[in-house]
Amino acid sequence: MDYLVVRGSKPLKGQISVSGSKNSTLPIMAASLLCSGEVVLTGVPDLEDIKVMAQALEILGAKVKREKDVLIIDGSTVNKIELPEEISRKMRASNLVMGALLSRFHHARVAYPGGCAIGTRPMDLHLKGFQSMGFTIKEEFGFMEGLGSSLGSQEILLDFPSVGATENLMMAAVLLPGTTILRNAAREPEIVDLQNFLNRMGAKIRGAGLDTIRIEGVSRLGSVEHAVIPDRIEAGTFMVAAAISRGEVFIENVVLEHVQPVVSKLREIGAEVLTYNSGIKVVGGGRLRPADIKTMPYPGFPTDMQPQIMALLSSIVGTSVLVETIFENRFMHVQELRRMGADIKVEGRVAIIKGKNRLEGASVEATDLRAGAALILAGLFADGETHINRIDHIDRGYDKIHVKLQSIGADITRGPRT
Repeated sequence: MDYLVVRGSKPLKGQISVSGSKNSTLPIMAASLLCSGEVVLTGVPDLEDIKVMAQALEILGAKVKREKDVLIIDGSTVNKIELPEEISRKMRASNLVMGALLSRFHHARVAYPGGCAIGTRPMDLHLKGFQSMGFTIKEEFGFMEGLGSSLGSQEILLDFPSVGATENLMMAAVLLPGTTILRNAAREPEIVDLQNFLNRMGAKIRGAGLDTIRIEGVSRLGSVEHAVIPDRIEAGTFMVAAAISRGEVFIENVVLEHVQPVVSKLREIGAEVLTYNSGIKVVGGGRLRPADIKTMPYPGFPTDMQPQIMALLSSIVGTSVLVETIFENRFMHVQELRRMGADIKVEGRVAIIKGKNRLEGASVEATDLRAGAALILAGLFADGETHINRIDHIDRGYDKIHVKLQSIGADITRGPRT
């Protein structure tokens, strides 16, 4: 298994570009099952999770072809409604095929998904929503099975604005009769991108980006070409990289509105953030200050940026407080940062960070996707060499991150473990 070596204490300088959004591409790939024609997606990142989702679609009978950053999916040959355990366990987003299969075939059988062990992400909101639509849901032997037909127009109130449940229920409702209303829906930009994709295929959905989404059922969806939005979490990671290295980096292919929570916190911390039509420049050379941060559903500070901002706060002298409200087990990177000399105390969902003016390189392990990114960032600040193991987690969500960071001056190399 490969590893990364980061040699720190070097300001990053230059220009870096953000890839297409992983968290947008995956549900859109699942939604391609709703189309009996061809779907062309552009700006698709080269990630392990994308490869796994492509395998899942092929298992269900779709034809998937990749040409550089273009993904071509032909759903006309889909002829299966069951996704087996060996593929579902590789990725959390595998559960998103269930809504599409129920909408198109009124039958789906999907093994419980895997993914990063950052906390419980139960399927109860998804399944409860499917039941409200009239599907009979059965759970046994590690599978979720849905069967039946829609009751017609329904109004569904989500107990929590879950991104996955919102996406799954949107897809499930698209080909069903009547109008389905989702209340307390997630508002993330990826939800808006999914709505735009579905509407371009002929769906009738409005309200994405707000807390109420209305889906008017249609009888069929046609072929479409769609450009995936930029990855706001990758953009945020590069913004923090500029700040933690005390460098100056211009990040292009960014939607400012999508990263506004990160922009606001970086400015509060003392980094200079300049916005342009073509991107964002972050200058981290000034005096940085500690801060208090609380993760929240969008448009609040994203939980997917919590490990990265913790690495930054560990490099700033003073006491910061970080509260994680989304996932109860998203502090596994704390122990690894401590190996590098970080002073972090965890009490439940609260982390108290006493920042230092230096960290030390160490041998650490990426416990999940965003934890791996945090360790890279800490390595950029630390003295000496940081060896990061289990970078398969990082490969799931960052497209050749070491190559991109090298382009702006990072001393980072990748090697195979023997």
